[in-house]
Amino acid sequence: MPVMTRRAILGAIASSPLWINAAWAQTTKLKISHQFPGGTINEGDFRDRLCRMFAAEVDKRSKGSLKFDIYPGSSLMKTNAQFSAMRKGALDLSLVPLSYAGGEMPEVNIGLMPGLVPSYDVGYAWKNAEVGKELNRLLLDKGIVVVSWIWQAGGVASRSKPIIDPEDAKGMKVRGGSREMDLILKAAGAAVVTLPSNEIYAGMQTSAMDAALTSSTSLISFRLEEVSKALTTGRGGAYWFMFEPLMMSKAVFDRLSKEQQATIMAVGGELETFARKSAQEDDAAVAAVYQKAGAKVVDLTPATVKKWQAIARETAWKDYAAKNANCAKLLSLAEKLL
Repeated sequence: MPVMTRRAILGAIASSPLWINAAWAQTTKLKISHQFPGGTINEGDFRDRLCRMFAAEVDKRSKGSLKFDIYPGSSLMKTNAQFSAMRKGALDLSLVPLSYAGGEMPEVNIGLMPGLVPSYDVGYAWKNAEVGKELNRLLLDKGIVVVSWIWQAGGVASRSKPIIDPEDAKGMKVRGGSREMDLILKAAGAAVVTLPSNEIYAGMQTSAMDAALTSSTSLISFRLEEVSKALTTGRGGAYWFMFEPLMMSKAVFDRLSKEQQATIMAVGGELETFARKSAQEDDAAVAAVYQKAGAKVVDLTPATVKKWQAIARETAWKDYAAKNANCAKLLSLAEKLL
């Protein structure tokens, strides 16, 4: 029997179907970062759960060629660094409030524009409407792929009295969550405080702020009922709606195969139903959490929402539209859905 040389053995392995399959099935490991408390696929903050569901389903459908590590609680990088890191290809995916990147890309502040999205129906209509397509185009140009469209209503946690009408905010130190939200608070007479939602608890605990607007889910997940005596919910209507998508670096996305790209987008789209249902459940659940803690819980009336919207039209909307032509176009397209 002839003795095979090392070269012959390597040549035989390289040409075998098993070698070809192994090369094809190489695993790509991707990182998902977010600022919210970590949990499991079945328990905890729904935004963390959505990331875990996304990871598990894409892993399954890609037959293990795409796997994910999830970093909750800003454990991989600081909250406000995530958008820029994705643009540069230094971070693969993140679920982050889009308006946090407003300083870097003013157009994205439309994701937390007071009064512009008054309901989940309007928010989720954006995706396939002109406004959504234009926003998508602008983000792609900046190196960002929107994987899941996620909207959340929000409310106000307060250390003292509830903030219902604009005049209630006068003289209070309030966190709005975006430049545009801050503008309407200033117009109402409040002093604004700027920080990410995962720093609200410490701010209220130390009296650095009196009240904070944030999503219903964050009002629960960050245990703000422990430092609050009043809550204004978003369950009956809200002027605070946050666009908080799962996004991916376009540089990373473009390196994947067409099949992998299609899988990511399909799973991301399918999870939007879970996101909407979970957000609306939290809008209702937050009231019970705060009532149990002894806080005064109030809801907004349509008339109150209109008062805030009227201030927004004259301040935040005008300021945003004046930023550049892209901002003016996005605002005009979004108003078509009102």
